[in-house]
Amino acid sequence: MTRTADSRRPQARRQRRAMPCLLLALAVAAAGLAAAPARAATMPEAVPGEIVVKLKATAALPALLTRYRLTLAAQFGARPIYRLRVAAGADVRQLLAALALEPAVQLAEPNLIHRSPEARKNQAWAIGEASAYTAQWAPQALRWPLAHTRSRGTGVCVAVLDTGVDATHPTLAGRVLPGADLVDGDLLPAEGAPTGAGYGHGTHVAGLVLAGAPQATILPLRVLDDEGAGNVWVLAEALLRAVDPDGNPATRDGAQVINLSLGTLTRTRLLDAVGTLATCATPEPGNRIEDQSDPGYGVDRQRCANGGGAIIVAAAGNDASGSIREYPAAEGVYGLLSVTASTPARRVASFANSGNWIDVAAPGEGLTSTLPGGLYATWSGTSMAAAVASASAALLRSAEPALTPRDSVRRLMRSAVLLCDGRTRQIDAAATLGLGTAVPVACP
Repeated sequence: MTRTADSRRPQARRQRRAMPCLLLALAVAAAGLAAAPARAATMPEAVPGEIVVKLKATAALPALLTRYRLTLAAQFGARPIYRLRVAAGADVRQLLAALALEPAVQLAEPNLIHRSPEARKNQAWAIGEASAYTAQWAPQALRWPLAHTRSRGTGVCVAVLDTGVDATHPTLAGRVLPGADLVDGDLLPAEGAPTGAGYGHGTHVAGLVLAGAPQATILPLRVLDDEGAGNVWVLAEALLRAVDPDGNPATRDGAQVINLSLGTLTRTRLLDAVGTLATCATPEPGNRIEDQSDPGYGVDRQRCANGGGAIIVAAAGNDASGSIREYPAAEGVYGLLSVTASTPARRVASFANSGNWIDVAAPGEGLTSTLPGGLYATWSGTSMAAAVASASAALLRSAEPALTPRDSVRRLMRSAVLLCDGRTRQIDAAATLGLGTAVPVACP
């Protein structure tokens, strides 16, 4: 990255988010109708027969259901955001394009599938040793030992939206709050079947968070199934549950940091809108996707006034690409930190995505952490990088709870240290907490 963290990147975000939102263009993009002929017939991976819409007001829903033969599947609380089922045999692309022309519709897109980057790229873990959990390279690279002299994450809740968490693991015991399973619809967010491609991912992420913020607590919200896959609607529901677990906006029981070690290669404006609610970012004037004029958003206004929002930390993806973008990491929401993975050699990992849309790097190669059943495993990926970045964010939020998510992200970026590629900056937790300036890395 060639910009300073506090100036060029925020300016680029303001310019990008201030552009007029053309609803037809959004619907076409969401439905996979790119201008290139090669992609014209390709739909992004989505839940069959479902779409998500955001309306100007709830009163507009009945007429749309009748006109387009849609069925209401779920509403996003009292907000005018809905998951709808389409009629059998309907052409989803044509339906989305038609809905985009409706004056009452602010957003219409498929219910996209998202996955953990490691499950999507089949990057498996290897059994590790408990001793390697505490004696590994990431803590020194992030300068956690020095950062712990000021903050250990006390009072901070980190929501882990993933495959579930094994709360009985000895390393995690006593630090995991009651959560929820939004995949199966119960209150038991444990890991799924050991044979699944996603098995152990959430527990591994939780262990890395507590390695860096040992006095923080984990709120497990299961949004990925046994194969490490989920959908955007469930993820959106989990984001709001993370910041308001009891559904009462007057109580301050929400997470201060939300870890998203997952994503999709197709942009989803629903996460843009819901991310703004979760981080309590002020909606951009004229941005219809973020319009919160409906009375249904009253709970969000009350919650944000009472306790503020959460930092969202999102993995940048494992496509080894400088052009592919992973969402929600690339959404550009204020208060969201996009994270790629670095190596012990102080470079961006060969498997990790790169580009000027990424905010920071964090250690993500060969990290050892917890695995269900009291085990430990070594895994590589931007999911691991996001987890240690979440830990560093938790240290900051504990030390300076009055900082907004937007200002917290700026602090993490501004205090980061340049890696050996001369473009990407890696988090320095000690510098973030004001314990001296970032220490330049030693490059070959």
